[in-house]
Amino acid sequence: MRSRMNVYFPPEMLKQIADLADRKGLSRSAIVEAAVASFLSPDGSDRMEAAFTRRLDRLTRQVQRLERDIGISVETLALYIRFWLAITPPLPEDAQSAAQIKGRERFEGFVETLGRKLQKGQSFLKEIPDDVEANTSGIASND
Repeated sequence: MRSRMNVYFPPEMLKQIADLADRKGLSRSAIVEAAVASFLSPDGSDRMEAAFTRRLDRLTRQVQRLERDIGISVETLALYIRFWLAITPPLPEDAQSAAQIKGRERFEGFVETLGRKLQKGQSFLKEIPDDVEANTSGIASND
């Protein structure tokens, strides 16, 4: 059983309701009833909040992975540079030209190898366990 209720709408809103009812092929009462039911339903806002929460959680995990990967990359680079500077003696002037040529060749080989590895989807960061972050903070402070 349905009860009648008189409701007053601003003329513009009434026009929007009528236009929507015409487009959808529904009665104006059906449009208003659906709008009121949606407004009164707590599920709608709860579902939307749950969807936002899931998206935010996913974004948070992605940002955490990015922070972890960048931290590992920076520490790896710093460790390599320290090691390289510590063990590489300066070259005499007459050997620098040949060393630069050899260095360029080796760098090109490095870039090619890196390109192949990335094309295959292989990553050094994937080889590192997720809990490495806890261990790197202790290592970094000892250096």
